[in-house]
Amino acid sequence: MILTLTVNPAIDRNLTVDRLAFEDRAYILNTEEAAGGRGINASQVIQSFGGRTVAVAPVGGATGERLKHYLRKRAFTVDTVEVGAATRINLNITDAQGLTIKLNEKGEPLTSAEQTAIEKAVAKRLPEARWLMLCGSLPPGVPADFYARLIAAARKHQVKTLLDTDGEPLEAGIEARPTVVSPNQHEAERLLNKILLTRIQLMEAAERIRMMGPELVVVSIAGKGCLGAREGMIVEAIPPRVDAVSPIGAGDALAASFTWSMAANGDFAEALRWGVAAGTASALLPGLHFANLDQTRKIYEQVQLRDNPR
Repeated sequence: MILTLTVNPAIDRNLTVDRLAFEDRAYILNTEEAAGGRGINASQVIQSFGGRTVAVAPVGGATGERLKHYLRKRAFTVDTVEVGAATRINLNITDAQGLTIKLNEKGEPLTSAEQTAIEKAVAKRLPEARWLMLCGSLPPGVPADFYARLIAAARKHQVKTLLDTDGEPLEAGIEARPTVVSPNQHEAERLLNKILLTRIQLMEAAERIRMMGPELVVVSIAGKGCLGAREGMIVEAIPPRVDAVSPIGAGDALAASFTWSMAANGDFAEALRWGVAAGTASALLPGLHFANLDQTRKIYEQVQLRDNPR
């Protein structure tokens, strides 16, 4: 079973517009709402691939009730933790050319007791889990080492961990030596305080992050696949050229498919290939929709792998 945690879930409100242009109007063509958050999205992908997954997420307020309504429609198990703060709302806007704007609320603070309740909900599921995915931002006031504590707890149960976050929680989590960290290019730049422009710079960044603590590193590069760093090797997974419709959630699909594949056979290069395939296939779908296994397999067959010994 793959356990996912979304500490800062959201209602995702997804708008499709005719075009996005500076200082000009756009017309809304379609509006959708869905349960959002990196871990929830990851569980959706894993379940659609035939994997077993449980998602843990706090919910609160009227928006939390709406979130639970959307979650009840999902085919995977969700352990919700009731909190006092209202669940946030995120706004995603995509035009017909694939240009995307993401506007995320920061979320409301969680009390110490609520943070403990979330940790207990994760700990309850760890004995049956093979992987724990720690996904997304932390609400204001939650200590930056929150994920680090959960990585240590997972290690006691011999559960592998994937850390998919940004900023201080990423820095603190890396020090706890997770199995995998999966920043995108912008998150890697913030972590290293360095602009990454070239292929060589990205490869050096992936290796530098690996030397900071994690066993494996996956750096996703929008539209260009990803770089995976393991001891002695950088592996590039290169997608076919496609015309993306909506890149929203492609990174979540990549992390989920990568973890699903690692749980299945532990082959790092193949997991990178599946991850890039899922991210690419999902970017071909409108709004916030994720490719299923058949759609992903078609892209998987076109993803190229390139080894770069270090």
